[in-house]
Parts: sequence; C-alpha cells; structure tokens
Amino acid sequence: MVEKAIIEKKKPSMADKLNTLRAGVLGSNDGILTVVGVLFSVAVATTDKFTIFIAGLADLLACAFSMASGEYASVSTQRDTEKAAVITEQKLLKTDFARELDQVVSFYQKKGVSEQTSRGIALDLMRKKPLETIISVKYNLKLGSYLNPWNAAFSSLFSAAAGGIFPLAAMTLSPDSFKWQATILAVCFSVSLTGYLSAKLGNGLAKIAIFRNLIVGIVTMIIHYCIGILL
Repeated sequence: MVEKAIIEKKKPSMADKLNTLRAGVLGSNDGILTVVGVLFSVAVATTDKFTIFIAGLADLLACAFSMASGEYASVSTQRDTEKAAVITEQKLLKTDFARELDQVVSFYQKKGVSEQTSRGIALDLMRKKPLETIISVKYNLKLGSYLNPWNAAFSSLFSAAAGGIFPLAAMTLSPDSFKWQATILAVCFSVSLTGYLSAKLGNGLAKIAIFRNLIVGIVTMIIHYCIGILL
C-alpha cells in the first residue's frame, strides 16, 4: 500500500506544464495547416460557402480530436513507462541494494567528485531517500511527478480547434473578392505565432522558427490549391 501510494502521488511540475504548452503549440499548428489544406482544395473546386464551411469545420473537429487522442496515448505511454521504472527500482533496492548504491557513487564520480566523497554522498542519500535518489540518478525523474495525459490531450484539443478557426473564419466570412487574400494572411499570421511560441518554449531562435513555419504554411497552401485545380 505504501509503495502504491508513492507511485500514485501527484505533484505539480514544470515538466508537466511545459509538456502541456508543447501539446498546445503543436495542436494549434496542425489545426491551422490541416484546415487550410481542406479549405484551399474545396474552395478551388466550388464557390459555395456553405460547402466550404462544412468541409472546413468537419476537418477542424477531426484534427482536434485526432491530436487530442494522439497526445493522450503518447503521454500515457510515457507515464506508464515512468511508473514501471519506479516499481522496478523498488524491487532492486530490496534485492540488490549494493549495486544500486554503486550506480549512485558512479553518478557523482562522473561529475568530477572523488570516489571517497561520492561514496559518502551516496550512502547518506540512500539512507534517507533511496527510491527518490535512484530514480533521479538513473532516469532523471522526480519521484511522484508524472506527466498528465489529460492536460496534454485537452491542450491539444482546444488549441487545434482554435488554430483552425483562423483560416476557416477568413475563408468563409470574408467577401468573395478578398477571401483568398484574407485566408493567406490569416494562415501566415497564425503559423508565425505558433513558430514564435515553439521557439520560446524550446529556447530556440524565433526568426528561424517563424521562417520555417511560414515556408511550411505556404507550401501547404500551394499543394492543396493545386489539388483543388486538378479535381
């Protein structure tokens, strides 16, 4: 019962928050690109705004739920793997404590600490909090802090839907004479925003991320416009 309580314990973590934000940014980007792809293909084939709207809305919903289910499955798998690692280490601490201790000693030695000092640190930590120590050393995990698949799923669901609304609204609400320009501008703005946010989350270069997303967005529009012409 004690072991189960340790495994199921939940604590808010920065990793979980960043993972939720990551899912949101990716969901938004996918929502934008998949919806504009359908809109461009259908809008070239027909000028009926209701048909275009229904096609875009159907794709928006499909994309949102697909992204959400994918995130849920992916993060759930990672969470299960982390829990399995904790169970494994609990057993090893009982059956092979000496080897577990040596791995902690080795961990500190690789950081430049002398063998004697490393062993002293390891012995102290393994006496006070053995499971937390070995999980941190071997897996770089914080005991009890697991990624939440529901947070990632809902973040991806709502952001994909929100991202897809930009091109859908631009194409269906703009005057016929300006709908293409409005949709292109909406897509360029929205993918630039997701590129900027992804760069900030990953500590990357914002200009490169924005440019990369713009290129992908423009290529997506060109490809689906051509598909619509062929149809």
